[in-house]
Parts: sequence; C-alpha cells; structure tokens
Amino acid sequence: MDWDGTWREPPQLPRLRGDEAFRGMSGSVLDFWRFAMSDLRMNNARGYFAEYLVGRALGLEVARVEWDDFDVLWGDVKIEVKSSAYLQSWAQRRPSTISFGGLRGRRLDIEAGYVGEQTCNADVYVFAWNRQIDPEKYDPLDIGAWAFHVLPRSVLEELGYKSVGLAALSRYSKEIGFHDLREAIAAAAAR
Repeated sequence: MDWDGTWREPPQLPRLRGDEAFRGMSGSVLDFWRFAMSDLRMNNARGYFAEYLVGRALGLEVARVEWDDFDVLWGDVKIEVKSSAYLQSWAQRRPSTISFGGLRGRRLDIEAGYVGEQTCNADVYVFAWNRQIDPEKYDPLDIGAWAFHVLPRSVLEELGYKSVGLAALSRYSKEIGFHDLREAIAAAAAR
C-alpha cells in the first residue's frame, strides 16, 4: 500500500458473530467480548448498551460507529445517547447521582481535527439510565429497569447546559420506558 497522504476510509468489515477464532492464539471473539464487556455496569459498556437499546427501539440493526458527532442515525435524524445509573461496577457508599455530561462537543474535521465552538451536534438527545438502587437486584438486562427522557436539540441549545440531571430533564420531558422511545424520538425530531 502506498500511503500518499490522502485520506482513506477504512474498508467495511463483516459484522462479527462471536465464534470467529483468533489466529496465532487460542480464543474467540466471544471470549474477548466476555473479557471486555461482561459487566454492563461499567461506564463504557453501559453507554454502548444504551446506544444499542435506542437502536433496537428504532428497529435498527447497524453496528456502532466510533468518533461520529452523534451515536445513532435513524433516517436523517442524528441521535446522541447519554447514559447513567445509580449503581456502578465499583464499591459505593450510596447510589450515584444521575447526571449526563458531554452535551456539547466540537465537530471532528478529518483534515483539521476538532474545530469550531462546542455545540449540540445531534438533532435528538436520549438520556437513558438504569433506575435500580438495590445492588442485589441490579440486572442491566432487565429492560423494565431502564428509563428515558428525550429532548430535541433546540431545547438543549436554549438551556445552554453542558450537563444535566434528572430534575432538569423532568421539567422539559416526561420519563418514558423502552417501548415508548420510538414515538418520543420521532416527536422530538419533528420539533
């Protein structure tokens, strides 16, 4: 390959199933997933799972894309997904406060890097959190334990927040469950 300084998109790879074996050592992709993602309480894993939940609610079967200005693309609607939980994967004295940060970001330009002012870069923002506060009952796979708020970009821009908690979210949208996400996202996108 001759690297001449022009930007090249990475090739599309087939979606992994989990049973693929590594070359040069024993183990499979599933073994790696068990190592890296077996605890959905971890901040990164919980965030990926929240994005997955939103995609599933919208009927999408696409793989996650890293470094986009948003997390989920539904038609032409750009969706940013933020996640939180009362319970974490580490020892706690009390449940965590539900808070969502990183609402604004600079856009990534392939040539120049991060550019411009920090802005809301998605059309719709979904705030997902696991409501369980009893560590003995925590099951991230229980979709009924997840709650959501959905806001259009215009509301977040008007508020000017860099982060937001449940009290503020409750003033601007109602708490909904997984099965109401599609309708709420469509309504927010239409505003």
